[in-house]
Amino acid sequence: MTRAISVALLVGGVVLLYFGGQSFHSLSNDVSRFFTGSPTSKTIWLIAGGIVASLAGLIGLALPSKR
Repeated sequence: MTRAISVALLVGGVVLLYFGGQSFHSLSNDVSRFFTGSPTSKTIWLIAGGIVASLAGLIGLALPSKR
């Protein structure tokens, strides 16, 4: 994995986590948590995708380059 792809994954993961956090504190999510006890599926996907992309980017940056 090249450094540019790793950095892009890391930045994209942070952006997804930001939007997931914003979605987690929204009014519609509060209503969903009140009635169902869990956040909306959109919020869960944003946060999970952000975690996966961030971890992939960090691992790609941590691995030594083959060049």
